[in-house]
Amino acid sequence: MVIPWDGFPLAKLVDLAQPKSEAKYVKFTSFFDPANCSGQRSKDLPWPYTEGLTVEEARNELAFIAVGFYGKPLRNQNGAPIRLVVPWKYGFKSAKSLARIDFVAEQPNTLWNQLAPNEYGFYANVNPSVDHPRWSQKSERVIGAGFFSGKQPTLVFNGYDKQVAHLYAGIDLRKNF
Repeated sequence: MVIPWDGFPLAKLVDLAQPKSEAKYVKFTSFFDPANCSGQRSKDLPWPYTEGLTVEEARNELAFIAVGFYGKPLRNQNGAPIRLVVPWKYGFKSAKSLARIDFVAEQPNTLWNQLAPNEYGFYANVNPSVDHPRWSQKSERVIGAGFFSGKQPTLVFNGYDKQVAHLYAGIDLRKNF
């Protein structure tokens, strides 16, 4: 789905923060307010929502922080006031409603990777050659095209392979999904 996001490159934030050389990852933490968000009172998920990228991924030209879309500020349901957007990864990597960003030396525990590590890997790149344990990821429906419109082949890295494949040189993305 193509979204006309408003925002700024995540690389600018990384450069502004000047992380220490030992920082290899960026950890994103969403807001946590169970008093006002009843869903966060559940013990089913390890709140708050956390996600992570490598510093190199965060510096990629395609990674950005969104503050609006369609020419207007983000709404709560879309991740206000700011959200991460990483278009070559599966959607859950684009954490919403960010409250904290940390530069860390160790790979951060992310919410979905903690809950189901056999289903949700840390990298979570769009990769049609790695099936989810419960479904194939070789094809996908185009949002808005209708249920009966058929499927199209899923593109590696959502078609951004020229911009991001170098980030994973030497990494087995079938094992490190």
